[in-house]
Amino acid sequence: MTERRIAVISSGLSNPSSTRMLADRLLAATVAALTEQGVRAQSDVIELRDLAHDITNNLLTGFAPAPLEEVINRVVSADAIIAVTPIFSTSYAGLFKSFIDVLDPDSLTGKPVLLGANAGTTRHSLAIDYAIRPLFTYLHAEPVSTGVFAASSDWGGSADEVAPLSARVERGARELAEAIVRRDPVTDADPFDPDTYLGKGRSFGHLLGGLAGE
Repeated sequence: MTERRIAVISSGLSNPSSTRMLADRLLAATVAALTEQGVRAQSDVIELRDLAHDITNNLLTGFAPAPLEEVINRVVSADAIIAVTPIFSTSYAGLFKSFIDVLDPDSLTGKPVLLGANAGTTRHSLAIDYAIRPLFTYLHAEPVSTGVFAASSDWGGSADEVAPLSARVERGARELAEAIVRRDPVTDADPFDPDTYLGKGRSFGHLLGGLAGE
């Protein structure tokens, strides 16, 4: 049985959070779909809430503190990403965007991504397609067709019976699993390759504060 690794990015602010609940469901469904195809999956679940100060420091200085650097390495070296954010003011959370901003712009090229979002009402369900998907497309990642949105009602007795959350989760997970299987496994970069920063897929320009002039 082959093995792949999934990085799960959850940017919920509360603890516990419905963002993390959705992330966990997407991960479990993806692992199950991969198992059906003879692929063993490992995962790294990343709570951005725990890294908020380090992310801010990276934006201000251009250098990632060690805990954040380790998380960045996990994300850029994963075979696929599950990215879940709450929706605030019709778009992704500021913490979510700030984390994306500290990644090297080329580090997600070609990487399959399953997008998830949650909000209090279904009125924000289109935010995945008009806000989050363009962000990952700009970074040359490859979001799967199905984005999974969960409103507060999806967790209660008034859940949508026509297109229940479970069905949307399973569809998105199957698409991500298929995208993972189609690609070759990600291999560790050469630590002496001058095109990468310490084998971590980060450019020297980014290391030296490429965001400083923004």
